[in-house]
Amino acid sequence: MSLLRWSTPSFTGAARRLQCSVVNISRKVATLEATLAVRLLNRTTRKVTMTEAGQLFYQHCRVLVDGLQQAQQALQQLQQSPAGKLRVTAPVTYGERYIAPLLNRFMQQYPQLELDLVLTNQTLDLLEHNVDVAVRLGRLADSSLIARRLANRQVYVCGSPAYLNAHGTPLRLQDLSRHQCLLGSLDVWRFQEQGKLRTMRVHGRLRCNSGSALLDAARQGLGLVQLPDYYVKEALASGQLREVLADYRDASEGVWAVYSQNRQLAPKVAMLVDYLHSHLPHRVGDL
Repeated sequence: MSLLRWSTPSFTGAARRLQCSVVNISRKVATLEATLAVRLLNRTTRKVTMTEAGQLFYQHCRVLVDGLQQAQQALQQLQQSPAGKLRVTAPVTYGERYIAPLLNRFMQQYPQLELDLVLTNQTLDLLEHNVDVAVRLGRLADSSLIARRLANRQVYVCGSPAYLNAHGTPLRLQDLSRHQCLLGSLDVWRFQEQGKLRTMRVHGRLRCNSGSALLDAARQGLGLVQLPDYYVKEALASGQLREVLADYRDASEGVWAVYSQNRQLAPKVAMLVDYLHSHLPHRVGDL
C-alpha cells in the first residue's frame, strides 16, 4: 500500500519508491482486487485515488503493519534486556552452591525477569514441567534436547585417615571388594583403566541418596566414598579425606545446560546460558 502515502499518488511514484516496475505494481494491485472481489483504487491517467473500500482496507492494513513494527521493536528490546518468566532446574547441592548465586546476579542485571528455580535431583521432563533451562551433571542420555557444556566436574574416591589406617589403602580396583563402600543411588562406581571406562560393583552397609550425608559418613570413618569434586574438595584440602585409586580416576564429566529446541531462540534462554557458561568455573578446583 506504499503508493497511497504520497500527496499525489501514482503507480509511477510507487514503482520508483519500491524500486520495481510500474507493470509489477499494476499486476499486484489487480491481483489483490481480484482476490478481495472489490475495487480498491480509482485510476486515471493523471492520478490514483482510493475508493471507500480501499480506504477501509488500508486502515486495517495500517494497524497490522504498525503491529508488526511494534513486535519487532519489542523483540529487539527483549534481546537487550530479557523479561518475563524464566524457569530453571538444577541438582540440589550443585544448584545451591553454584547455580543459585549466579542466577541471583543475573536477576540483578535484568529486573524485568521473574525466576522460578527448582532444585531437585530428579530428572524433570522439560516440556511437562515447563522448564526453560535444566542444569544437568555427568553423562547425558540421548534425546532431542539441545545441550551446551558449561563446565566440568571430577569424581574422586576418598576415605578418612582413620578408616585407611584401620582397613588399609586400596591399590587396585579389585581391592574394593574388601572395603566398606558408602553407596548413593547406584552401587556401581566408574573408573578409567588403560584409557577405557571400567565399572565396579561395590557393596557396603550404608546407603543414602544425599551426597552431603555420604560425605559426613566418610569423614567419620565409615567407609570409602565416590563423590564429585564440589562435595569433597574442602575435605581433601584440609586432610579430613584422602584420595585413593587416583591412577584409576574417571575422566572429567560435563556440567550441561539442557533446553528444548523450541526454547533455543528465546533471548532470555540464550542470555542465561551464555551467562552461566561465562561465569561457572571450568573446574570446581578453579574456585
